[in-house]
Amino acid sequence: MAFSLAVIILIGLLMNQLFNKIYLPGLLGMLILGVIIGPYGLNLLDEKIMFISADLRKIALIVILLRAGLGIKRDTLNKVGRYAFRLSFIPGVIEGITIMFIGSVFLGISKLEAGILGFIIAAVSPAVVVPQMLELIQQNKGEKKGIPTIILAGASIDDVVAITIFSSLLGIYGGKNIKIVRQLFNIPLSIALGMSLGLLVAILFIYIFNHYSIRDTKKALMIIGAAILLTTLEEALANIVPIASLLGVMTIGFILLEKKPTVAQRLSSKFNKIWVFAELLLFVLVGAQVNIYVALDAGIIGLILILLGLIARSLGVYMSLWGSELNDKEKLFCIVSYIPKATVQAAIGAVPLAAGVESGELILALAVLAIVITAPLGAIGIKLAGRHLLE
Repeated sequence: MAFSLAVIILIGLLMNQLFNKIYLPGLLGMLILGVIIGPYGLNLLDEKIMFISADLRKIALIVILLRAGLGIKRDTLNKVGRYAFRLSFIPGVIEGITIMFIGSVFLGISKLEAGILGFIIAAVSPAVVVPQMLELIQQNKGEKKGIPTIILAGASIDDVVAITIFSSLLGIYGGKNIKIVRQLFNIPLSIALGMSLGLLVAILFIYIFNHYSIRDTKKALMIIGAAILLTTLEEALANIVPIASLLGVMTIGFILLEKKPTVAQRLSSKFNKIWVFAELLLFVLVGAQVNIYVALDAGIIGLILILLGLIARSLGVYMSLWGSELNDKEKLFCIVSYIPKATVQAAIGAVPLAAGVESGELILALAVLAIVITAPLGAIGIKLAGRHLLE
């Protein structure tokens, strides 16, 4: 496993630097590296590291979401909150429903199976979107109108909505007595519980930091540890009560910035340094999950279906921003920012197959194809759009 980590670190840093030199997102180079050295490529990664891949990716995602929370200011969030709220569910629901109806015709599967597919694909990838939004905030791009904050807040809830609807449809397929209204109620409930737990954790840390002298490095590690426990709690209580733990992680950073801004700025600097390593793990291991051969099996029809879903999502983003002060260029940037898919699709793409869904193999192939197409397309698009469309 040590050799695998050495390969990820050394070649990952090289690919990151190389892609930045040619004005492409460094994360794209790391994703491609993961595909090449992963089990479906040259198979250079130890099976032990692949076994713990999900946990490593989760920790890396926690680091970037803590950074995101530490970068969201209350004034900005108050200004853009309603548009972020719309972005959290309108684009994803429109995309999922579009794929459900078109997919059942194009693929010859039931609407229920197409719906399961639709809401796997409908989730935007915080792993791809969040780092690039933070980079734009650091460059002061779009900050006057709070555009990166709109995307950060919307994308963090988008996944909660998509996964909840996906789980409901999968339960119905399996013959479980699923009450749709109750499942839909789980969306605001999970958001509220996630934010509440994040608030409690942040208050606890504020108390500790006020009463004890602790080095900033240890503070950062304590916060990461607490955030990991928060996500573990979500998994432990998954069948009892839903918790949007990743939203809670962002809340921790947000509250710390609000109540202890000086400490938050120092912690943000620490997390920036931790992110150098976490970024390598996240994107190389996400790439390693991609079975390029499965993606090829989806064919032209799968490609057309994904593109139609993206068009529907784009209309949803435009609808969500109706009445905002964003101009057409800035709205186009938001549309581009909602393209990437990777994290959720890699995590749950194979779940329908394991659950015995008849078209499970096809759903997995399309989920992987969505990653292959939209992750690089979205990453490049955000980089270019941020440079040319934002002030």
